[in-house]
Amino acid sequence: MHALAGVVTLVMGALLAAAPAVAADRHDHRSAYAGEETRAIKALSPQDVDDLLNGRGWGFAKSAELNGMPGPAHLLEMADEIALSPEQRRKIEALFAEMQAEAKALGRTYVDLERRLDQAFADGAITPETLTEQVTAIAEMRGRLRLVHLRAHLKTPDLLTPHRMVLYNRLRVYGSPAGAHHHAH
Repeated sequence: MHALAGVVTLVMGALLAAAPAVAADRHDHRSAYAGEETRAIKALSPQDVDDLLNGRGWGFAKSAELNGMPGPAHLLEMADEIALSPEQRRKIEALFAEMQAEAKALGRTYVDLERRLDQAFADGAITPETLTEQVTAIAEMRGRLRLVHLRAHLKTPDLLTPHRMVLYNRLRVYGSPAGAHHHAH
């Protein structure tokens, strides 16, 4: 019996001695989210909130942009390089103003919805039902925001010549997307 106890003690000692080495070989368990728990709205960075409140694109229109349909903000930034006419510039400015006004309003609502969800978790007031309602409202608002930005991209080809569309895409270093020249009128 003594011999068995000695072996168990020896094995246990070896395991305990090896534990720090085994722990060092394991993955670091710190969360990629570490530090984000101090955010006012946990799911949104301060930059996200600023972008949403100011009607910025937030990447919502990549499918249009990267398929040759420029957005009004980028067109206005590049107006001189692509030689927009005064009339084109005026129409694109109007399109941008309309898009941005709608995006700001929806962005405020989106931020507010995220704030409410965050607060419900913080207060321990979340239930399966309220979770479903809140996440569905957030998803719907996100979709509406994306639609606003994509709709503006959809309207820009009609305001440009095919040459300006190709020039825009080359300057953006997108090459000549297959669809770019098919959309301009």
